[in-house]
Amino acid sequence: MSEPMAGQAREPAGAGRILVVEDEPKLAALLRDYLRQAGFRVELQADGAAVVGQIRHQPPDLLLLDLMLPGSDGMEICRQVRQFSSLPIIMTTARVEEIDRLLGLELGADDYICKPYSPREVVARVKAVLRRSQPEGLAGGGLQLDALSYRAWLDGRELGLTAVEFKLLALLAGQPGRLFSRSQLMARIYPDDRTVNDRTIDSHIKKLRRKIAAIDPGAELIHSVYGVGYRFEQRSL
Repeated sequence: MSEPMAGQAREPAGAGRILVVEDEPKLAALLRDYLRQAGFRVELQADGAAVVGQIRHQPPDLLLLDLMLPGSDGMEICRQVRQFSSLPIIMTTARVEEIDRLLGLELGADDYICKPYSPREVVARVKAVLRRSQPEGLAGGGLQLDALSYRAWLDGRELGLTAVEFKLLALLAGQPGRLFSRSQLMARIYPDDRTVNDRTIDSHIKKLRRKIAAIDPGAELIHSVYGVGYRFEQRSL
């Protein structure tokens, strides 16, 4: 792990923590410096084989992950992380032909950046993904979520959700318009590898829709894409 350069101020202790996985030392140092200037705490890792264990031991707030790495490539790391964590992941790649797979339903990256890129663009993307991934206090289209109490309100009326229903709604509403496959939803709602099937997610979605319709019969917040999964769309008030 790299130490701060001489004369460089250490990042504030309360800032979000970013794990940068990049095996090009100069590029990794450049990203570290720009992210620190933006107020983030930064850790560097060059060995792909060490990433999953590091995340299990001390999860970051966001993973900035290069596709081509020694030890284990970015796609395999992303797959493994998604089996136990929903932490935001931004992939970086020079292989444009892999972009569809990076954001594919079977992989679950939150965003990608093509090389060569501007470090300022990386900082902007990191901030944007972190904003989308934090639904606490979310208010929009009459919907409000409180992640501390696992309570949700629509038009000021409480929905009365179970913990699983709340997690599902928070995940979908945290990234409006993003399509999640059933397998992605299962991995993030049930990160402890318990045995569930596609119908479990469908059942929770059905109950969520019923509770939303009890408050606003015309609201279509959760949309299904046949054979693929679900996405959230805000209402226009």
